[in-house]
Amino acid sequence: MLQFMRKHAKFFYVFFFLIIISFIFFYVGPIDKSTSIPLAMIGKDRITMEEYSKTYERVRENHRDQLKEKFNDEMEKKLGLKERVLDMMIDEKILLIAAKDLGIKVSDEELGQIIRSEPAFQRDGVFNKDIYFRVLKSNRMSTEIYESSRKAEFIVVKMKSLIAESVDLTDSELKQIKGGVQEIITARQLKREKAIKSYIEGLKNMIGVKVNTELLS
Repeated sequence: MLQFMRKHAKFFYVFFFLIIISFIFFYVGPIDKSTSIPLAMIGKDRITMEEYSKTYERVRENHRDQLKEKFNDEMEKKLGLKERVLDMMIDEKILLIAAKDLGIKVSDEELGQIIRSEPAFQRDGVFNKDIYFRVLKSNRMSTEIYESSRKAEFIVVKMKSLIAESVDLTDSELKQIKGGVQEIITARQLKREKAIKSYIEGLKNMIGVKVNTELLS
């Protein structure tokens, strides 16, 4: 299993990013959360089956596009794709809750820079407002929904960066690393990823997470 995951590691590096953007260009309309079945409850927040299904299908589609005929039911089970998608969605919710408590936001100015740098909205490398509105319209999405989604995406990025920057290798750990600069970079990245995961797991215990696992079958 470990060897299998290493072989396909590139998919896991972009996994969290896919979870977030799946709500942006594949959004099909508002969800009535009062009647939707909760797949998971994160404190008072919920993840509905509708939200999960759309995200899962987008991630699954990405794997199929990348691996072509190699991606089959057996590989999907080995990857634990259903469970991983839900785990990532829960992690995102946890980080957004923590960011709200800490007062971490994305300003309108920051959002503007993010949108203007998006290649999908550019012509000849320059942001084009007409293209921006046309792309959103073709995806049946309002600017409010899109911009709210992008803000959430980069709030998560800010949270992960904040946690990662608070962690570094100790002198003792540096001495134990065999190799050069690349090995040090890798070790530092692994430690920071572990710190982010530990932070999220700690908040899960504090906030409380309940999952209706039978709905995933």
